[in-house]
Amino acid sequence: MEAYLDNSATTRVFKEVKDIMVKVMEEDYGNPSSMHLKGVQAEKYIDESKEILAKILKVDKKEILFTSGGTECNNLALIGTAMANKRAGKHIITTAVEHASVHATMEFLKEQGFDITYLPVNEYGVVNAEDVEKAINDETILISIMYVNNEVGAVMPIKEIAEVIKKVKPSVIFHVDAIQAFGKYEIYPRRMGIDILSVSAHKIHGPKGNGFLYIKDKTKILPTIFGGGQQKGMRSGTENVPGIAGLGVAAKLVYENLAEKTDRLYELKDYMIDELSKIENVRINSKKGKESAPHIVNASFIGVRSEVLLHSLEDREIYVSAGSACSTNKKVESATLKSMGLKADEMESAIRFSFCENTTKEEIDNTITIINELLPRLRIFKRK
Repeated sequence: MEAYLDNSATTRVFKEVKDIMVKVMEEDYGNPSSMHLKGVQAEKYIDESKEILAKILKVDKKEILFTSGGTECNNLALIGTAMANKRAGKHIITTAVEHASVHATMEFLKEQGFDITYLPVNEYGVVNAEDVEKAINDETILISIMYVNNEVGAVMPIKEIAEVIKKVKPSVIFHVDAIQAFGKYEIYPRRMGIDILSVSAHKIHGPKGNGFLYIKDKTKILPTIFGGGQQKGMRSGTENVPGIAGLGVAAKLVYENLAEKTDRLYELKDYMIDELSKIENVRINSKKGKESAPHIVNASFIGVRSEVLLHSLEDREIYVSAGSACSTNKKVESATLKSMGLKADEMESAIRFSFCENTTKEEIDNTITIINELLPRLRIFKRK
């Protein structure tokens, strides 16, 4: 039985997403900047997707900006905001457990003369809002904190952090990487005090190479891509109309019956944690219940390197991640697990399982059975 348990890395597109994308590519293939009918038809898909996303977030559709995906979203949000507001200060606050597309961008900004504060997290991977408050100073212009951690599913106190910002220094721009949260939570940026929000399509059964930013009206941010002035000059380049249409359909579908879907995911997550907890020398790195995301379980199988277990599971048609899929090609420690206080053998044996609405209990049962079969043999070859 095949079990795809790597949905935080990417998801299979919905059939409806594929169908709308094929229609756009084969029939309504005009350039949305063209003035003729084909261009008007293409532009209509962009407008429809904006309306869908604006309705989900309860924002104005003019506050939606389409991008090539989560990495561009985070780069534009951070670099564009930092450069637009550098006269007001050069201090930026983030956490030690952000996605690589945030961390690497912060390191770039550090090279440009910005002062970056990396806040610690607790043993569950969660930052303390009080630490955010203490870190704000007269030079602070931007705070960037993820909604859901992509490795362990830790949920950050976004509302509390926004309240701290409003109390201490309202001029600070608050960016939230919601790439692992959109489609799992009701997110209302205006109510929650979020100024900029990053979302990626392929995490919600949409196409790869697509995403969007919510940018609160009148937020000071500069473009990082220049050219023909598309999207009001904020992101030049001909829009990826098939991808944008697919993103809109995916977002609409993923938010249908959301509460029912997430409740089921929580049941699956808690069930898997309970079953993994019965196995000897397994450390669970994700919390049960609604204090963590509904779709991510991270566990360390002490005595077996994560890539060894990953490929052994792959041989049995079970697909998982060793940490974040965006960093598995690099021989580096997980900043998230290290910040949570894991030991070296716990970090090097960590596996992430991630679900979607199509994941079944049978897939999880089969995975647990196969892990129980594999571990005794794999642990014989434990590195001395």
